[in-house]
Amino acid sequence: MPEQPDPSAAAEAAFVKRLCARDEAAFNELVQLYQRRVYALVYRMLGHRAEAEEITQEVFVQVFKCVEQFRGDSKLSTWLFRVAVNLCKNRLKYHSRRGGGSQQDYDAMAEGSASTSAQGVSVGTVDRPDELVAGIQLEQLVRVALGEVDPDFRELVVLRDVEDLSYEDIAAITGLPRGTVKSRIHRGREQLRVRVEQMLGEKLGKARTQ
Repeated sequence: MPEQPDPSAAAEAAFVKRLCARDEAAFNELVQLYQRRVYALVYRMLGHRAEAEEITQEVFVQVFKCVEQFRGDSKLSTWLFRVAVNLCKNRLKYHSRRGGGSQQDYDAMAEGSASTSAQGVSVGTVDRPDELVAGIQLEQLVRVALGEVDPDFRELVVLRDVEDLSYEDIAAITGLPRGTVKSRIHRGREQLRVRVEQMLGEKLGKARTQ
């Protein structure tokens, strides 16, 4: 029997065709579908709420302007995330050239809003007895610690552990070989684990002196 066409692929192709035709309703649908996920990714990359809002808007502007460049060799969401990651990298390079990084918005990151949750981020085995971390909001520490992970590793940890993307999708988004993706995710998780342990130690030390 001949292979049946993928109905989801056909639906996406029709949707892209509407975007290429500058269908405003299609663009609004695209924003509704992906705005929260793109914002969460960008915020995790940059760590600053105002910048994340600005870059998220720029992602959709660029996609709408350049949608004809989408060749259909990956999912539309993969291409969308690739645009977001590249814009974030450009912004981080801009801050680096100016002699400093974007100020991490730690207070906002600790608020725990649904759009920026760190739930699902892997920190491996945190080397602290359970009774010592009782009452300490580990998820909040993870949010803050993630902002201190090397940006090249952070983006991959976010794509894998927050967005739950496959290694193949992450490779398509970043342009990195699959082996490099897996290696950087491992190193990013290790950096995150070490930093979370350090922060736990600092908090426990303060608690004991009070």
